Amino acid sequence: MRVLMFSWEFPPRVVGGLARHVHDLTVALANSGVEVDLITVDEDGTALPFETMQGVNIYRVKPYHLVPRDFISGILQLNVVMLEQALSLLQQGETYDLVHAHDWLVAYAARAVKHAVKLPLIATIHATEYGRNRGLHTDEQRYISDVEWWLTYEAWKVICCSNYMQYELRRVFQLPPDKIEVVANGVDPRQFRAGRNSKEIGRRFAAKGEKIVFFVGRLVQEKGIHILLDAVPRILAAEPETKFVIAGKGPVLDALRSQARNLGIEQHVVFTGYIDDATRNALYQASSVAVFPSLYEPFGIVALEAMAANVPVIVADNGGLSEIVEHGVDGLKCYTGDAGSLAGQVIAVLQNERIGRRLAERAAAKVQTLYSWQEIARQTKNIYRNVLAESGESSWAVEDAAFNILTAAEAKYHEKVRPS
Repeated sequence: MRVLMFSWEFPPRVVGGLARHVHDLTVALANSGVEVDLITVDEDGTALPFETMQGVNIYRVKPYHLVPRDFISGILQLNVVMLEQALSLLQQGETYDLVHAHDWLVAYAARAVKHAVKLPLIATIHATEYGRNRGLHTDEQRYISDVEWWLTYEAWKVICCSNYMQYELRRVFQLPPDKIEVVANGVDPRQFRAGRNSKEIGRRFAAKGEKIVFFVGRLVQEKGIHILLDAVPRILAAEPETKFVIAGKGPVLDALRSQARNLGIEQHVVFTGYIDDATRNALYQASSVAVFPSLYEPFGIVALEAMAANVPVIVADNGGLSEIVEHGVDGLKCYTGDAGSLAGQVIAVLQNERIGRRLAERAAAKVQTLYSWQEIARQTKNIYRNVLAESGESSWAVEDAAFNILTAAEAKYHEKVRPS
């Protein structure tokens, strides 16, 4: 089985959780016997244009040297470059069984390949514009939502990462339930335990004796970091020797810094910016608790990562996060958008290390059994097989067979009439 996959993100280009998802999924698929050719982006020219990484063939394209009028036109230009790469592979004689697109940012290229060479399309929707913004408020948001719907319409099957997202797709796009497959995200615990003895790195962000409350992720409104900052004064009142380490970058960084100053807590909060994996792992090791107070979270892979790193987790009780964590068993939940509720849960862990250790141990065991990439690759491979079987019995197969018969007959005709 051979798959042509499109993704806007792939390491070393990492914007959010999508890059890690596509990397780990493609590697696991390759290990299960699926051949994957991935077309992705090399925006800054630092990555190889082609490489085979752990069995996955990676083709990185560079956007045109044209200044796009806006974000949407930039994505359109990128899709044309991706399509050029796909056509080049097809012209070289490469053949595929299906196309797999990750999110709307690659919808145009994936849809074009689908119709050009009659390949069934599978789409993974990691989040929706409607959900991210709690509605559609601008022309750009409405356009992106339309493209998301269009991608799901064109797809033979739509994969999403949680029951919460399945409901959202049905509600926002009116997708029939039999078109949606729920496959959870996964995590490789080895990626989050390497380098866990680097205590010196952790001490760069907190003094000896300080307890660390850790957040890592994109700094965007829907991640709820402002709720964590609102909770800080209450937490400090109970546990004054606490440092809040917020790792990541994003458009709300300046607003968060201002909020910390206005609350008078800036000396207790560290904004690290982007951190590499070794630093992340060291901070997990040094942390008393990892907190993810998202307002909107289709899945919440960062919570899985913290669980795999054997750190107690506290999450907002919404979206995919609510499905990952069982309150009081392998983590704690707080009410969404409620700083008081969040503060209470953090204080409970900081004041009782035994509870934290028990939660972390159960969470690590859960990750090993339910969220391995091997299991996720198996489920994805089964979806591929089912789609190929269904498409093979559809009118597409009949049309394609008829086209091949006519093409063969035409070739024989030209052999007879063409002068030698």
